[in-house]
Amino acid sequence: MTQPAALSFARTAAEHPDPYFPRLHPRPAQGWINDPNGVSHVNGRYHVFFQYNPDSARHHRIQWGHVSSADLVHWEEHPVALKPQDGGPDDFGCWTGVVTVDGGVPTAAYSGVRADGGASQVVIARGSEDLVDWVQTGHVAASMPEDPQVTAVRDPFLFTFEGVRYAIQGAGLADGRAALLLYRVADMDAWEYLGIWLTTDNPVNAPANLAEIWECPQLVRIPDGEGGTAWLAMFSLWQKDDFHEHALGTGHLVGRMTADPETGLPVFTPVSGGRSDLGRDFYAPQIAQLKDAEDGTPRVLLSGWANEGPGRDGRRGRTQDEIDAAGWAGVLTHPRTLRLVDGRLEVAPFAEVDACRAGELSFTDRAVTLPAQGEASVVARAEAAVTVRLGETVLLREELAAGQELRVFVDASLLEIYRSGGVATTLRIYPQPGEELRVAFDGDALASAWTLALPEA
Repeated sequence: MTQPAALSFARTAAEHPDPYFPRLHPRPAQGWINDPNGVSHVNGRYHVFFQYNPDSARHHRIQWGHVSSADLVHWEEHPVALKPQDGGPDDFGCWTGVVTVDGGVPTAAYSGVRADGGASQVVIARGSEDLVDWVQTGHVAASMPEDPQVTAVRDPFLFTFEGVRYAIQGAGLADGRAALLLYRVADMDAWEYLGIWLTTDNPVNAPANLAEIWECPQLVRIPDGEGGTAWLAMFSLWQKDDFHEHALGTGHLVGRMTADPETGLPVFTPVSGGRSDLGRDFYAPQIAQLKDAEDGTPRVLLSGWANEGPGRDGRRGRTQDEIDAAGWAGVLTHPRTLRLVDGRLEVAPFAEVDACRAGELSFTDRAVTLPAQGEASVVARAEAAVTVRLGETVLLREELAAGQELRVFVDASLLEIYRSGGVATTLRIYPQPGEELRVAFDGDALASAWTLALPEA
């Protein structure tokens, strides 16, 4: 069956009536979205799938939506990729997973859950060369482990170590710890369970260890800032009282990978860790391991989810009635890249987003008002401080040392703040009539600002 043609996100954004709807970050015009899935670069295009309910702005009967881009700026929306199969292992929803190319065939591995309340299983689907058409047969590659310690499992992620393909899944254990489960994946259709691999009782005292389940686990190689490679494990930190609020957000562990001398299996040894985003509106990121640069430097692409909802930390949000009336919920972040700087994780937007700079704005008395789509950059020449304010509310005040930069992006209701040498802050904002988003600085700094718009394709 021939699929409908892709939709230009530029047209979707231009025609959308809601002033809070993003104009630069791709998503369908209507419906609920959450976790990005299947983030990949295949045949010259970047693909981001995502948890999707096209029928309402609420989380229910989750499918996989799909957008793609050749340049990380101009995006197209494709038809739904994966749908729950009546009576199948995913009839309650097609949950988080990944996309890989297996034997030349695009292949999705995702968490499927039965409507009768069964445990999550790894379900396999095969896609067309352009990743638009998918065949779902309900094949299960891995079921719930027969391990009394494991009480919950979800969200498969694939990685390669010393030429061997492995997978991890996030898990919760009977004693309250979060864990990663390890699998060998010689055959995508039949995963070999190898046991509990890493838990929250590891020796690094990091925010990542506070979770009861490690959701959406990621494991990738990133530049270590010294010409080498470090391994980064990133987790979404689930607790039993979470309901799309996720107070703990995301965390990460940085470490090294070695082969066990007896079994040859990978051993991840964390050496440091921290929060992966300082905002309360960021969760469930997915990281794709891209092809290494020509000099061997590892490259990754991260996409994250910023949810709607009542205000957190005293900030204004949208009520459920307002969300229902708007008919949409959830935004994907800018594409982000990762590396270590002085041993700490740095999160930065891909350079491609600079193409959206449409016109320069002026700082007056060390302050600038950003429009609904805008960017400001402050680079400290000596000690400086930056304040981001919405109306009378201070959203952030950041102290900068000489040479540090703070970049502030706004796209309607999504605010992303990036700091050199550190992680980002992701917030949802809902300006009321007369409220302005202002970026101001004190001290010795260079400041620039721009209006943002999608460039001509």
